[in-house]
Amino acid sequence: MWVPLRTASGAFAAFPAPAAAFFPPVPPVPMLSFSSEQVASVCETLEESGDVERLARFLWSLPVAHPNFLELNKNEAVLRARALVAFHMSNFRELYHILESNRFAKGSHAKLQAMWLEAHYQEAAKLRGRPLGPVDKYRVRKKFPMPRTIWDGEQKTHCFKERTRSLLREWYLQDPYPNPTKKRELAQATGLTPTQVGNWFKNRRQRDRAAAVKNRMQLIQQQSDGKRLDAHKAGTPSDEEDDFDDDDDEAMFESNGADDDGSDSDEARPISDDETETPAKKPNKAEQAPALELKRRSKASPNTGTVRL
Repeated sequence: MWVPLRTASGAFAAFPAPAAAFFPPVPPVPMLSFSSEQVASVCETLEESGDVERLARFLWSLPVAHPNFLELNKNEAVLRARALVAFHMSNFRELYHILESNRFAKGSHAKLQAMWLEAHYQEAAKLRGRPLGPVDKYRVRKKFPMPRTIWDGEQKTHCFKERTRSLLREWYLQDPYPNPTKKRELAQATGLTPTQVGNWFKNRRQRDRAAAVKNRMQLIQQQSDGKRLDAHKAGTPSDEEDDFDDDDDEAMFESNGADDDGSDSDEARPISDDETETPAKKPNKAEQAPALELKRRSKASPNTGTVRL
């Protein structure tokens, strides 16, 4: 093949084109031929190491027309790796699609639930333009409940599942003060940490003490109310009865001094001639002088306890 070339004089010259032997062909990129088990093993290893970027490159290197394409799309390790990569790339729509469209084993629920909630938290924070508080996160959880593919449906109470709380209560009834060995055993049985187990026992003891004090105060109050009710049922003299008794006492004293003959009759007896009343004798000034002098002296010295004559 000859290619025309313009020379300095303006004429065209011809020279042979370079031979193809000088540019050897580039060898094709070798296709990865991993089996589905090998792909799952690599995904698990990279996931445990925490190298998400390398995990992403490995997933992208897999051929689209893999011979076991359908099997890979159903493998839990591969699906979990794809969800992890989507989460770290903030591709939350892809993350939600993977989690909602595939059922995962119970051992993967905790990690996938954390990614589900954190993804919704980040979207809500970006939408509101501020970090979320505890109340905001609670509203997000209520608005976007976890799918049943990563949740067994068991409700959580006070951050612990009811099954875990039941087991903790059983151990608490046996020993409210477990030693470190028992705490580790209980932590292994419940999936909690020994610190969480210790904090639960401590809080439960405090609640029981507070409840005991409250019950004691209520018992004392009930006993006091019962005594007051018993006294009321036994009966106490009323004001009318007291007045009646006082009237009887006054009548008794009046009757004792009214009739010397001991008669109880209310009728007035006739007065005889011998019992005719005579007017009282008027005292003269000489008889009143000592009494007036005593009265005058007592007024002159009011602070003394004795009267000076």
